[in-house]
Amino acid sequence: MGIEVGGILGIIILALDIWAIINIFGSGASTGSKVLWILLVLLLPVVGLIIWFLAGPRGSAAAKV
Repeated sequence: MGIEVGGILGIIILALDIWAIINIFGSGASTGSKVLWILLVLLLPVVGLIIWFLAGPRGSAAAKV
């Protein structure tokens, strides 16, 4: 019907990457760490997302107080 499964998977991965980047920005990690995590997610969309999910920074700076 026009939309392939690969296209749908691509959209899902893009949405998850954007969600990860938003969460990285909101984390309490240092600026350098945020930049490295964002680069990892952007350069390796699937693998970077998995690594971030398993080991990335979590929560906001306000939540750590």
